This record gives sequence, C-alpha cells and structure tokens, in this order.
Amino acid sequence: MLVRDCVVGFLRGLGVDRIFGNPGSTELPMFKQFPDDMEYVLALQEASAVAMADGYALAGDRLGVVSLHSAAGVGNAMGNIYTAFKNRAPLLLIAGQQARGILPYGPFLGSDDPELLPQPYVKWSCQPEAAADVPAAVAEAYRIAMTHPRGPVLISVPVDDWEQEALAPTVPALPAVSTLTVSQQADLVEALNTAQSPTLVVGPEAARAWSGVIALAEHIGSPVWVSPFSHQASFPEDHPLFAGFLPAMREGIVQRLQPYDLIVVLGAPVFTYHIDGKGPFIPFHSRLIQITECPRVASQAAVGESMVADVAACVSALLDASNLASRPATFIKPPPKACSDEVLTGRVLMQALAKCMPEGCVLVEESPSTRAVMHDYLPVVTECSFYTCASGGLGYSLPAAAGVAMALPDKSVLALLGDGSSLYSVQALWNMVQARLPVVVVIVNNGCYKALSEFSQHFGLTRLVGTELPGIDFLAQAQTFGMRAESIKDPAELESRLHAAFAARAPVLLDIHVT
Repeated sequence: MLVRDCVVGFLRGLGVDRIFGNPGSTELPMFKQFPDDMEYVLALQEASAVAMADGYALAGDRLGVVSLHSAAGVGNAMGNIYTAFKNRAPLLLIAGQQARGILPYGPFLGSDDPELLPQPYVKWSCQPEAAADVPAAVAEAYRIAMTHPRGPVLISVPVDDWEQEALAPTVPALPAVSTLTVSQQADLVEALNTAQSPTLVVGPEAARAWSGVIALAEHIGSPVWVSPFSHQASFPEDHPLFAGFLPAMREGIVQRLQPYDLIVVLGAPVFTYHIDGKGPFIPFHSRLIQITECPRVASQAAVGESMVADVAACVSALLDASNLASRPATFIKPPPKACSDEVLTGRVLMQALAKCMPEGCVLVEESPSTRAVMHDYLPVVTECSFYTCASGGLGYSLPAAAGVAMALPDKSVLALLGDGSSLYSVQALWNMVQARLPVVVVIVNNGCYKALSEFSQHFGLTRLVGTELPGIDFLAQAQTFGMRAESIKDPAELESRLHAAFAARAPVLLDIHVT
C-alpha cells in the first residue's frame, strides 16, 4: 500500500467523513484519487479551516482533520490552533512539507523545524523520519488528540512521502478515563457531608456531565457557579440553583464565594484571571477541592487541593455513593428582570433572541462587549448548546458556527458576533452559503471595539486609539458571498425579523445596530 492509501483508509476506519483545508502544492498528492465517501471542505483561509474543524469536532464529539499548507499555512492558522488547544478540540493537523531530497537546501515552501512551529499549542507534533513511518505517526497522533485532556496534534508530511510504500496502521485503543481513588472519594464525600454551606463551580470539563452535575447539585442542595471564561455550558442557566458567573478577577471571586465554607471546582481552572488582583484567592474560612482531568490545570491552581480525574466519572461515583448526605436547597436565584429599553440596546437584543431562538438552537458566541448582558438575558438551558473561544482570541466563532452546523445538521445555529470580531474570519460566510447551513449570523454592531473601550478604564486611559470601525458595510460583505442580509435599527422590528430568519433554515446575516 502507499502512504496515502494507508492514511486515508485509517481515517475512513475512524469514521472521518470530511477534511477541512485550504490546498497548496505540498499537499496535492495526499488528495490524488480522493475517495467519494469523503468531503474536502474548502476554507478560504487556514484559520477558518481550523476553527470550522474545531466546531465540528466539539459539537460532534469526534476527531477533526485539517490539511495545512507548509509553514505559511500553519502560520496563518496559528491563532485558531491556539484556540483549539485552549478549547481542547481533538484535531489532527496534517501540514505539507517540501520533498525530502531538497530539504537540506532551503527550498521554496520548505518548513524549517516544522515540529517546533506550532508549539506549545499542540499536544504533540512530529515530522516522521521516513515515509514508511507516516501512517503509524498518524495513528499515534489520533490516540494523543483523542485522549483526555484532548487537543490538537500536528504531523508534517513531505510531499513525496504520499506515494511511497508503507504498512497500514492499526487503530490504537484509547486509555480508560481516570477516576478518584477510594481515599480521595471518601475525603470528598466527608467534606461535602460536613460542610455547612457548600457550593459547586463548574467549568468546560463538566459539560460532559450535564445531567450528573444537575443531580449532584440537587442532592446536596448546592448553588452552582460557572467558572470565569468557561467556553462551554455545564449547567442550565434557568435552574433555581444556578448562582451566576464568576468574574475573572480575584477580589470579585472572593466576594461572590464568601458565603461558602466548601468550594468544589468541577472541570475548571482555579481560577482564570483577566486582570491582576490582591488579597486571598478564596475566602479565608473556605476549603477548595478541584477535580480536573488535566494535570497542568491542577498544577496551576493558586489555592486548594487538586484531584486529577475525569469529571463525569467522578460525579457519577459521588451520586452512587450511599453515604453522600442529601440536604434541601437553601438558594433560589430570582429570575432576571424584564428589560423595557425603548431603544435597541444589547439587553433588548438578548431578550429578543431568547424569545425567538427555536428549541434546541445552538449558540456560538464571540461578542465580548455584550457577553455580560447575554448572561443576564439569554440563558443557555440545554446540553451541548453553547460554544465560544477559550483563548480570548478573535476570529474563531464565525467559522466554528459553520463547523457546528455541519456536525449537527438537524439543529439551528446562532452565530452571535461583535462587529469587530466578525471581520477576522469573514470568509466563513461563503462556507455557510456553499453548504446551505441553517446559521443565523447576528452582528452586534456598535461601531467599535466596545469591549476595549470599557476595559481601558481599568488602566486609566482617557483617550483610546484604534477602536473605531467606521464605514463597514456588513450587508455588502454578506451579499458578496451570496448570503441574504438585512439591517435592523428599529427595536419594534426585531422579533419579527428574527423569527423570519430562523424560520428560513438557511444562512442569513442580520446587521443589528445597538446603542
């Protein structure tokens, strides 16, 4: 068999049905006699290819495969490779490389040190020593990418390797999930039983334990907080025990956790900070126990005791423990007040979206300036229905929404984007049109990088440069890619236009001007 046949056959055996990419000359032999049962998803830029594969992998709980063009393509994609690493998206990145025979001479499109280029934001990277080693390297890359904590891996393949002979690899077994030891579980149960006022803090790793976390919170009567910058939903935000979102600052976290003597962090860092702070990391009277699948996250915890184990397995084990005491809930969060603004504000928009989104609609968000009001007025209430970028880098969510829609063809998808962030990977509108994806793209148009304007107050800036965005025609951009687009400025029109956009079950862009 040829290397190409071995690799494509291996991927087919895993159920891989599409490869995302933007082709270049160093990848072309990989796609010779490309099989009919696979789809090549052409992205118009490598960053979009990676983000689409990321959304597709996370929403579909599967491996995403991306073809990148030598060093330039990896460089173009690097921002979203970083995001995929933070998102823990299982991606196999196959980067093109020049022919082995001319690599010593600095050839055109050669990639120097291809293993080092994507580090440290891949779990593993390599350029196999010989063509015959490529299929086995792909199999190893799959195992590493899919082992929790998941993440992207990269293999650099010289262009002439694809037509060399090799042996087909076997599919490696994935390791079993890790669980708490008997003593760790006993310690955790005792801590929960003896605490006067416990609370749970959930992060993205707990998304796979959605129903279990609900049952655990109800069993111990504990309020549930969401960790700062959690990029997936792990608890229904309309539940009576949902307490809210922790801020990304030390003093704010301590203030919100003040009532609790036990803080159990499920699948989140302790904690993710955006600005420096002072004082303790948790209230002085509190004990903190963290459960995370990632040893690195455990080692970075500023305070408390860390247990490295699979969150879903641990929650299940706690619920099965006969000696875990049950207690009535002492916390009931009141519902948010209805917004009655007479102009089109972010609050009005989020409230309208909550009314108009069809049941089961998946939200992919990248609108930093309205995230707070989104939390207040657009609650995420169902499992696997929210995605955003864990890295804080822009340019992820628009192509990721396309990938989510590909993975979940029966779902409606809402891409909620700031006007500034939508421009980073605007080429993904073309993919939505070409694939006829039922994505409603909502541009929150405030004419600037509003989040920066607000954050500048922390640094005492009175004059901020480089944040205004005048003269951008979002309707013309969408129409260039063949997408239907509308502009909305009147709040009285908002709900009817949103209902119509979702009912279309086709790609639609709504440019919504907010004050």
